Amino acid sequence: MRFAVVDIETTGGFPEQHGITEIAIVLMDGKEIEGKYATLVNPHQPIPPFIANMTGISDAMVAKAPSFELVAEKINELLQGRIFVAHNVNFDFSFVKYHLQQAGFHLQTPKLCTIRMSRKVFPGFRKYGLGHLTRELGIRIEDRHRAGGDALATAQVMQLIQEKDGLHVIKDMLKKENRMQILPPNLPEQQVKDLPKEPGVYYFKDVKGKVIYVGKAKCLQKRVVSHFTGLDISKKRQDFLRSIYSISFQVCPTEFAASLLESVEIKRLWPIHNKSQKRYEQLWGIYHFEDSRGYFRLAIDKKVKHTQPIASFSMLADAHRMLWKLVRDFQLHPVLCFLDQSTLEEYPDTDEYNLSVMSAIHWIQSKKETYLIREKNNCVLIEEGRFYGMGSIDKQFEITELNEIKSFLTEYPENEVIKSMIRNFVERYPAKVIKIA
Repeated sequence: MRFAVVDIETTGGFPEQHGITEIAIVLMDGKEIEGKYATLVNPHQPIPPFIANMTGISDAMVAKAPSFELVAEKINELLQGRIFVAHNVNFDFSFVKYHLQQAGFHLQTPKLCTIRMSRKVFPGFRKYGLGHLTRELGIRIEDRHRAGGDALATAQVMQLIQEKDGLHVIKDMLKKENRMQILPPNLPEQQVKDLPKEPGVYYFKDVKGKVIYVGKAKCLQKRVVSHFTGLDISKKRQDFLRSIYSISFQVCPTEFAASLLESVEIKRLWPIHNKSQKRYEQLWGIYHFEDSRGYFRLAIDKKVKHTQPIASFSMLADAHRMLWKLVRDFQLHPVLCFLDQSTLEEYPDTDEYNLSVMSAIHWIQSKKETYLIREKNNCVLIEEGRFYGMGSIDKQFEITELNEIKSFLTEYPENEVIKSMIRNFVERYPAKVIKIA
């Protein structure tokens, strides 16, 4: 096998926004080093002071260096037909691939990560960053945090991996079906392997154990791995991958149950990397009151705490549609429902009109049914039109008393997303709905 061991220095962490200031490539024919290439690169943007202090590469040093476009053809030539190797390979590969692409070259080559290989071949080390790893292995780095020195040290790590009978590890990682090398550098591989192939909810956590993302899955292992496929080089994605240090999960009996639990957990934990479902829910309600003339009135207003409308909605348009339906079906007057701003010339009979309003209210309340959604052993309870909770009830259990059902369930808070999911599910699968008197 022929390797190209690569190390780069950059002006920052994201290929779309930052430039390469130095690149080094150590060519290996199996275990033997057969060539070296290194050059400074002019990134055409300032090098941040903390990076300049760490690497020793200053703006003055790169001012007369070639732009990446001028060395791209040479770099592309050196990488062709070789396996791209780096310490935390996704970082180096994403930069090199992006900047080659900007110069008109398409890099398509297998890649290997010496961090992940070292964890397998040299287990038990406290850390696997290049500095810690080389100290453990007795490798001396010349010019630390410079591309040439770090690339040569990484090449020596590759030699020791192979001497330690790590060839099978290399072959395993190169197999198309082996996707573990694409995992974020701080995420232990075993945690991904331990994920079950069942429905559930998963939690990505940062270095302090704080949940930063919640997701649901039909197959937990497959869905989690899918987060790391592809080569999205955006700042948002790279920042997300670097912040993942561990995964936990909760198995659910069905995908529908996982969807409900995901919504509950996003609202509860408010993870920084979740974008959907994280918005303030302004609810609208249809309220009723008696005016000074003795008429029962229906009106739409914003829902606030400690008020109980006869119906609530997440969208104002939905509230208007419902109120217009009541006007049509129960012969209510649009003016008395604040849907028409014109002046009422002739008022209807008070008693007759109020009876119509009460019929409309009764009809809405009759729609707030109590029922159970049953999938396999999973049961979701809707009590008087509101989501109560869910849990497992054996198929052989005969459903009779509501309180007895509740004893098997975990109560969860309702939100508009959950209401929508339940409504859609009931429409699609009416056979799975059990009415409870």
